Formats: sequence, C-alpha cells, structure tokens
Amino acid sequence: MRKILAMALLSVAILTQACSENKQTTKEKEEMKQTEEHYTFELSDKVTREKVTFKNRYGITLTGDLYLPKDRGTEQLPALAISGPYGAVKEQSSGLYANQFAQRGFAVVAFDPSFTGESGGEPRNVASPDINTEDFSAAIDFLGIQPFVDREKVGIMGICGFGGMGLNAAAVDTRVKAVAVASMYDMSRVTAKGYFDSMTAEQRSQMLEQLCEQRWKDAENGEPAYGPAGLPEADQLTGEEPEFVQGYVNYYKTERGFHPRSINSNGSWTATNALSFMNMPLLTYINEISPRPILIIAGENAHSRYFSEDAYKAANEPKELMIIPGAVHTDLYDKVDVIPFEKLESFFKENLK
Repeated sequence: MRKILAMALLSVAILTQACSENKQTTKEKEEMKQTEEHYTFELSDKVTREKVTFKNRYGITLTGDLYLPKDRGTEQLPALAISGPYGAVKEQSSGLYANQFAQRGFAVVAFDPSFTGESGGEPRNVASPDINTEDFSAAIDFLGIQPFVDREKVGIMGICGFGGMGLNAAAVDTRVKAVAVASMYDMSRVTAKGYFDSMTAEQRSQMLEQLCEQRWKDAENGEPAYGPAGLPEADQLTGEEPEFVQGYVNYYKTERGFHPRSINSNGSWTATNALSFMNMPLLTYINEISPRPILIIAGENAHSRYFSEDAYKAANEPKELMIIPGAVHTDLYDKVDVIPFEKLESFFKENLK
C-alpha cells in the first residue's frame, strides 16, 4: 500500500516535474496581472491590511501584505514572516494565518515568494531552495526596520513547502528567535528522492536526463517550457482519487481556496523547476536552530506527516511536535477550527521575548 501511495503521490501536479512543450502565453500572464483583488478569507475587523514591497538579497522585489492589530497602541510589537503553501499566494493560506496572528497582537507580513504571485523575478513560476529561503530573511529585514516592530522579537511561520524553507531560513538567520511550521514539506527531499524516499537510482538518473534534455530545448526556444497543470477540476473528480489529491482539488480548485495567481489553482511550474532541488538539501543544518525553539504541527492523517516527524528527530532541543487528531494535510491550510492558533499564539509570545 505504501508503495502504491508513493507512486500515486509522485504524479501530483503540485510537484509536476514532467517536461512539456506547453508554455504560458503573454496574454495569460497579463490576465493574471490584471486579476481583481480576491482573498479566500475575510479580514478581521480588528486588523488592518496594507500592501508592501521589499527586496531580497538578489534584488528581486517581493510583494506582501502587512497585517497589524488596529488597537496596537504605541508599544513595539512582536513580528512574524509567513509564506506558503508551495505554489500558493499570499491571498490564500498565509494571509489567513497572518490575519489570525494580527488579531493576537503580532505585526505580520504574508508574502509571495520570488517568481510567483505579485512578486518579481523572471521567468515566472520557478522555485529555488536558496532564493526562497532568502525570501524569508528579506521579510525579516523588512519587519525589523519598521518603527512599530521590536526587531528582537521576530519569528517565522511556514506552511507546507515553505515550512521547509522557513526552517532552513531559521537555521542560517540568527535574527529569527522562534519558528513554527504546519503541514511541512521538505521540497528538496521529495524532489530528489520521491515520496517515502521511494525513487530508485535509475529513476533519478532518468529524471535528470529528462530535465537536462529540456534545458537544450529551452535554450533553443529562448524561453522556458512549462509543465502541464495536473490537478483536475473539481467537477472532474470521480471519488477514486487518493485522499490527498481530493484535498488539494477541494482547496485550490474550488471557491474555498481558488486564486487566479496561485500556481496550484491556475498555472504550472517551469518544466525544469526540479533541478535545483535535486542536489541542494534544505534541512542539512536544522540542528543549528537550537537553542531557538521549533514548533512542528502536522495532521494525524496527513500524507506528509513523515516529513514533520523526521524534521523533529533531526532538530535539537527545544522542540515540539504537535499532531492534530484526525486532520489531513490541507486541513491546516485554512480550517480555523482545526489549526491550533491558541497554541501558536502562546508559542510565539512565550519565545519572542
């Protein structure tokens, strides 16, 4: 059963590495840029939201939403940088988390990673273990120079694939005083080794051959090809799909979580997106986050749970692994009655001091 699940998981479009001649047209890109503002959650009447921009160390301009409590007074606030899930935008899950944290007294920036959403970077729809880790540190830069933020009280919240990026950022950025992740993915591990580390040496070699052959094609064409969008539409589900596929579709492809700028909702990654994840492990230095605390949250029935459990084992104290009974991976994207916000609030308030 595990082998069957692993093979099924490898076919998910969210991690699509298949090489395709399909590519986004200029018209499609312009339509995405002109998308009317849309958030998948309601802004709290206790919170303000303002669009902000800042640059990362590579000169890429990132766009985020700054959430602040309306009744913040004159005291400096603890602050959080939030991003994820992998392939999502700030108007989805990360914004929902930011909205909740701002109600609890934090200054929060939820941002679109480089090459995605409203953030800069060309080509579009590319991910990078290095640059996306740097994106978190750039958000810390931004927060730390705001007069209403106490720069000695900053932390990171990462969701799904940006949980792994967030842990990686905390390992190298000593300004981060605490880090929490939910439904965490180790994107370099799953890309390089497959789910449950099931990829054989032969399969890895074949994958690298395909990716490198695609580079020749991209060079000849003068622009990157894009992989196919692999999540079916909601009305195409048969009920026979694995739970995790149904979960992704029910979030990204329905009113619940759809956003036109989200790659998982309405786009695809470049066909060579996997390359940098194949030999750049994200969590090599997770043990160096200590003595700063880590909180790892995963659903009991999440297909991704093993990433969280293994990250917890690799980390040094202080650390905590919280398993949410009955929850699946996407429950921790937006279900406010499932996400343990009280626990997250106490974790950050206790450790950002």
